[in-house]
Amino acid sequence: MNPWKARWAAFWMRRSSLSRWGRLATRLATWGQPPYKARRALARYGPLGYVSPRAVIHAAGLELSPGCFVDDDVTIFQHPGGGPVRLGPRAHLYRGCIVETGPGGSLTLGEDTHVQPRCQFTAFAGPIVVGARVQIAPNCAFYPYDHTFAAGQPIVDQPLRSKGGIVIEDDAWLGVGVIVLDGVTVGAGAVIGAGAVVTHSVPAGAIAVGVPARVVGQRS
Repeated sequence: MNPWKARWAAFWMRRSSLSRWGRLATRLATWGQPPYKARRALARYGPLGYVSPRAVIHAAGLELSPGCFVDDDVTIFQHPGGGPVRLGPRAHLYRGCIVETGPGGSLTLGEDTHVQPRCQFTAFAGPIVVGARVQIAPNCAFYPYDHTFAAGQPIVDQPLRSKGGIVIEDDAWLGVGVIVLDGVTVGAGAVIGAGAVVTHSVPAGAIAVGVPARVVGQRS
């Protein structure tokens, strides 16, 4: 970033916020800046990182930290009774990610965690807690709940159930298209192969693949 553009971006990003005028300041900061991930540089100028003016935010419980990055076309939506969404320092949500919280649900992303495009966090009936330095590839999905499906009643009318929240511990890596279901803990430093459906907890440092995911080795 050349010095003039850096001064322009810093001036407006210092005035950025989630208010109407704060989001206008963010839009002005983007003028003349390159697109997509190049705009991560703007996050260091804002008091609470960078939230794209094209992100859809409907969440009174959104908590931002210095250096965090919310890209274009990210949606963060808090349903009535939904819990907070917390982004730790330098946590990144990239293009097209959708975050929803409902009753009993919340989302926490730890510091330096990167969530690649088109991931979905649907936090109902249990929290989703993602640790620090976690790498989440595109098209992953996290569901800490399930529908009941007893016979004789439409599924849409049946209550949600949950075995518990989802925990992704520090330094884990989830490949493209991984699905993580309720009650699962992915241990620190574990690797989940592309396309896996994780229905049971995975130990720290393990390598798990398949549908349902099963442990096939240890990183050590």
